[in-house]
Amino acid sequence: MRARSKAIAGIAVAASFASQLRGQAPLNWDQIKQKFEAGNPTLKAAKMGIDESRAAEITAYLRPNPDFSVTADGFQITKNAGVWRPLSGVVETPGISYLHERQNKRELRRDQAKETTTIAESSYLDQERGLVFTLRSAFVQTLQAKAILQNARANLDYWDKELGVNRTRLMAGDIAQVDLDRLELQRIQFESDFENALVSLRTAKIQLLMLLNDRTPLEQFDVTGPFDFRQEIRPLSEFRTIALEGRPDLKVAIQNVDLAKITHDLAVANGSTDPTYSIWWSNNPSFANPFANETIGGSISIPLRIFDRNQGEKERTQIDITRNQRLRDAAEAQVFNDVDSAYFTLVQNVNLLRPFKTRYLKLASDTRDRVSFSYENGGSSLLDYLDAEKSYRDTSLSYLNLIGSYLTAAAQMNMAVGREVL
Repeated sequence: MRARSKAIAGIAVAASFASQLRGQAPLNWDQIKQKFEAGNPTLKAAKMGIDESRAAEITAYLRPNPDFSVTADGFQITKNAGVWRPLSGVVETPGISYLHERQNKRELRRDQAKETTTIAESSYLDQERGLVFTLRSAFVQTLQAKAILQNARANLDYWDKELGVNRTRLMAGDIAQVDLDRLELQRIQFESDFENALVSLRTAKIQLLMLLNDRTPLEQFDVTGPFDFRQEIRPLSEFRTIALEGRPDLKVAIQNVDLAKITHDLAVANGSTDPTYSIWWSNNPSFANPFANETIGGSISIPLRIFDRNQGEKERTQIDITRNQRLRDAAEAQVFNDVDSAYFTLVQNVNLLRPFKTRYLKLASDTRDRVSFSYENGGSSLLDYLDAEKSYRDTSLSYLNLIGSYLTAAAQMNMAVGREVL
């Protein structure tokens, strides 16, 4: 009895746990995006590039290290008048030298590194923009697959009810066996639609889980969200303005121009002369003053920039400024192209969806019901009935696919402007 009680308790706990797993709430878009930002390895790796760039700022602003040297002079190598004292005349001279950088070279290297970090941050946002579009597309595909699966299940249930009615008619002698057989064969299409929709849903979930870096079983993972469209669309000029203000890749292009200018200033500064200051001391008598046992000395070394004045880098960096300005113009043109393409795709989808929602869906449903009623009462042929059913199935599926296209176009618009606006 005790073992039986433990077994029953274990089964109850397992059943409760399984019920909790099955009852996990579907994730909406905001929750999906949060999980993506927290767990996507590609995004994490890209973010580390910013930290690397910040570390490079420290290196860029470091001062040159001083040099310490020790000089020994006066070692006797041969006898002189029969006397050989090799170490008695050695003079040890320790010294320190330091390179002094002029024309703000260190500050310019620092500014160059900081601008590089700014570009790395904008590049990260641009990479995130592309990945979020991929995530949003996978999310829309999952919602679309769910809607198509629900539609396929509803069509299959409807047809099963119709088969039940027509089996009753066959028993009453109202239709021939061949008509019922043709109706039975038509069920294969509905079963095929259902199985294909089921595979599409699982495939969409797998893609979404891969982007989330999540190992949740498919049966326990689900998403939710509105699968519909908005009939109102803001003017194109608003989307263009938002894109010019927020597109990360356009910011990168603008920041590259600033970086090129700083790099040119650094090239000009590197063409200047940097002196090296040296100082040394000695506790040996000076040759000029035998009584000076403690002496110090100093020197300044100035390179003569006669031939190499960094002319090539100056010219190259000046050209690079113009090149980046052209690339900035190209990036701006690409922004307008992306926004305009996404906008007119949205407009096209809305123009198609409006008559579907207000007229064609109801018309297809009413036509199917009328032809079904007419066929059951002998007023229409079996071919008319099958055509009406096919027309309804095609119309409802086209509507769901159009909504999926609209939501994908909305994601494309979000990507085009650089943030979520739809």
